[in-house]
Amino acid sequence: MRLAEHDGKTLLRAHGVAVPRGALHTGGLGALHTGESGALQPGGSDAAQLGGSGAPHPGGLGAPQHGALSGEGVLKAQILEGGRGKRGLVRRTKDAARDAAEIRAALGDPAAPLLLEESVAMAREIYLALRIDGTAQSIELLCAPEGGVEVEEAGALLRGPVEPEAPGVLEDAFAILRPGFPPDLAARLARFALRLARIMRAEDLDLLEINPLAVTPEGALVACDAKAVRDDAAYFRHAAPALSAALEDAALTPLERRARDLGFQLVELPGGTVAQITAGAGLGMLMLDLLADAGCPSACFMDNANGGPAETMPDRLALAFEIAQRPEVKAVMFFTTLASRGLKARVEALAAALAATPPTKPFFCGIAAGHAALRGYSLEEARARLAEVGVAALHDNPHDLVRAVAAAM
Repeated sequence: MRLAEHDGKTLLRAHGVAVPRGALHTGGLGALHTGESGALQPGGSDAAQLGGSGAPHPGGLGAPQHGALSGEGVLKAQILEGGRGKRGLVRRTKDAARDAAEIRAALGDPAAPLLLEESVAMAREIYLALRIDGTAQSIELLCAPEGGVEVEEAGALLRGPVEPEAPGVLEDAFAILRPGFPPDLAARLARFALRLARIMRAEDLDLLEINPLAVTPEGALVACDAKAVRDDAAYFRHAAPALSAALEDAALTPLERRARDLGFQLVELPGGTVAQITAGAGLGMLMLDLLADAGCPSACFMDNANGGPAETMPDRLALAFEIAQRPEVKAVMFFTTLASRGLKARVEALAAALAATPPTKPFFCGIAAGHAALRGYSLEEARARLAEVGVAALHDNPHDLVRAVAAAM
C-alpha cells in the first residue's frame, strides 16, 4: 500500500521526525477526519484549518477544527500519485479557500482531501530516500543534494547500502553522503538516514522518500513531504491508515474492486487489445512484456492476493471475458505454469469453466508444466481435452503462445 502524504507524515512524526504543522481537510471518502491521536477515523468533520484553539501542536500533524478551510501556508492535494507540484496540486497559498476550490476542480472532485501546512523557511532542499534493493536484499540510500520538483533532472544520485544495525553503519552512510555535502551536514544527514532506515524496518516499508527534506536557516532537518510504500505482506502487522485505504479504494475501477473482493488483484490497462489471464506477478509481467513487444498490448494484469483463496481461475476467466466484450479487445490469452500441481486437475477446471461460459473472442491457451505436474497426464491428453471445448491449440512455451496471438490479430 502506498501511503498518502498525511499518513506518511503521521508515521514519521510517531518516530520523532520533524514535519511541518498541518491539518487535514476532508470532505469526501466517507467524511473521514483526523482524530486527536492524528489517526484518521470515520466522522462528520469535513473541514480543517491552521491556528485557533484546535491548532496542531508544533512539529506535527494535528486534529482539524470545524468550520471553513482557511489560513495561509502550503496546500497539498492528498492523492496516491506523483508529480503533484508540476500539476499545480501543491500551492503556497494566502487564500486557502480559493486555492482549495481550484485544486479540487483540477482533480474533478469537489470533496478531495487536502492538507494545509505551515510554510517552512528553507535554506536548502534535499532529496533523500531509502528503498528495498531486491537484488542485493538490503536497504539502499539515495540522495540528491538539490531536491524539489525538478529532482528527476538531477545528475547521478549519491547511493549505497545501509544496514541499520550493522557495525559502522553510520560511517558507511557518511561516506555515501560526504561527496555532496560539507562534513557537518553530511554527518547530520547520515544520522537522519540511519533513523529513516530503522523506521523502514519497524514499519515494513519498501520505500520511504522525502522530497524536499528542508534544511532550515537554523540548521534543522524537516520532512516537508513523505512518500511511503508498505510491503503488502506486512498488512497483518499494521492497521491500514484510513485515508490511504480510502484513496486506494477510490482509485479502483469497478472490475478491479470486484477482483479484490474475489481474492485476487486485477489492474485494467488502457489501450490494451488482449485480455490476459495469469497468476503471479512475475509471470504476469513476463507475458505483459512479451505481448507489448509483439504489438498487441495487454488490457489487464492479474496477480495473486496475500491470503486469497487457492483457486480463482474461474473468476479470473469471467472478468477477462467481461473485458473482452470491449470492441478494442480482440483476443483472450490464458497462460499458467505448474510445478507440482497436477496438470489434469488444472485442465479439467479450465475445460469446465470454458464449457460453462464460452469466450466471445478468440481464446489462446498456454500451460507450461514441470515433470511432477505431468505425472499420469500428458500435454497431448490436455490438448485433446481442451479441444473438446473449442481450444484450437495448447502451447507450452510463452513465446509460441504470444506469436500465435499476434499472428491471429
